[in-house]
Amino acid sequence: MRHELVRARAPLRLGFGGGGTDVSPYCDEHGGVVLNAAIDLFAHVTVQAREDDQVRLVAADRDQAWQGPAQAPLPTEEPLRLLKGVYNRFMVDYAGGRAIPLTLVSYADCPPGSGLGSSSALVVAMVEAMRRFMGLSLDPYGVARLAFDIERRELGLAGGAQDQYAAAFGGLNLMRFFEGGRAEVESVAIEDRILKELEASLVLYFTGVSRESASIIEEQTANMRSHAQKSLGGLHALKAGAFEMRDALVAGDLPRFGALLDAGWSSKKLLANRISSSGIDAVYDAAKSFGVFGGKVSGAGGGGFMMFLVDPTRREGLKRLLGKFGGAAQAARFTSVGAESWSA
Repeated sequence: MRHELVRARAPLRLGFGGGGTDVSPYCDEHGGVVLNAAIDLFAHVTVQAREDDQVRLVAADRDQAWQGPAQAPLPTEEPLRLLKGVYNRFMVDYAGGRAIPLTLVSYADCPPGSGLGSSSALVVAMVEAMRRFMGLSLDPYGVARLAFDIERRELGLAGGAQDQYAAAFGGLNLMRFFEGGRAEVESVAIEDRILKELEASLVLYFTGVSRESASIIEEQTANMRSHAQKSLGGLHALKAGAFEMRDALVAGDLPRFGALLDAGWSSKKLLANRISSSGIDAVYDAAKSFGVFGGKVSGAGGGGFMMFLVDPTRREGLKRLLGKFGGAAQAARFTSVGAESWSA
């Protein structure tokens, strides 16, 4: 049954370990492993039926809008390529090529280029919204696979697959990625007290620099295809670290988990030249001197959010220190809920 007005949301994520191993060709040849957790920042979407023959697409947080006659496919050049791509796929696959007049409005709880997977979470939220709007049945695997296919294959945007699965499933997960786009999501069961302690220990710091991840990922992919040993060794280390991080969390050993974050950041910087910068290094060195257990840049690197693990009694002091670098520090909370939608 089709609905006239639908809202949906999908969570953003923190990538703890293994990020980059979910990107082809590494995951095709070696199998990728990622440990991540959904946080209570979301990508939001509203889909509403229209009475005329128009399609209106709005990215409210970017103050961008596009409107034109309902047709399938819509032209997928900028602006709003992601929104157009999702609309086109649903019209082709589920409307028999017929163009349905509608208004789609999107926004996210963080700036673009944050390193929290906001672009992919937005695609997941759109897929979930369109699924309900058109009365379709898709489980989280189906939502994530469709979002990945639209973003990576149809629109050709560089990146891996962890963001789509984190947004679709929610929670703390160890994810495995294989050739042909196959993925397995394993929920990591830890005691509630450990999860609360992890929340109490985490500090996020937005560098104030939004970055375009595609160019960094493309360099990483080129290094992998040329079998550059430094890059390949870094990816192998990141993959092994994801398992070690999971085990440290299950055991409740947060200092060990923080040290593994630190080791993973060192490995991550081997993958491409622009993953770090002098500004990022200055912030990281100051945090290490302050006494954090460890940290890293979230996502592909180059800017966006950094994360640090510190004794909870020193968290406010760390936030004050980080604020001196001109960015914004904040706490983080996890969510066990993945993409969800409802009729408004």
